[in-house]
Amino acid sequence: MKVLVVDDYSTMRRIIRNLLTQIGYTEIDEASDGNDALQKLRAVHYGLVISDWNMEPMTGFDLLKQVRADDKLKTTPFIMVTAESKTENVVAAKQAGVDNYIVKPFNAATLQSKINAVIPPKAN
Repeated sequence: MKVLVVDDYSTMRRIIRNLLTQIGYTEIDEASDGNDALQKLRAVHYGLVISDWNMEPMTGFDLLKQVRADDKLKTTPFIMVTAESKTENVVAAKQAGVDNYIVKPFNAATLQSKINAVIPPKAN
């Protein structure tokens, strides 16, 4: 499954990529902001988007709304990552259709459990 990691901070993209690799994901693409991500999402099929909330010029929240409004993309699993755990942000993201939410910092086990909640692991 292809995963798209969206964050305007290259170090954070690298950290998430490394965590994904640790838990067995090998097809990982990166986008530096919401606009870049939207172009990639429209060109390639991704099984999961992991996006930071706070980015410029298009935030992760705006990206989520764009993805959910697009008939071809609206069912793509979407996990939001943020350093803020404000209740209103979590509620807004849920109302906009986010599948799961991760507060930084997090480890591979947390990432795995959040992904498993969105995309159940295949039975052996």
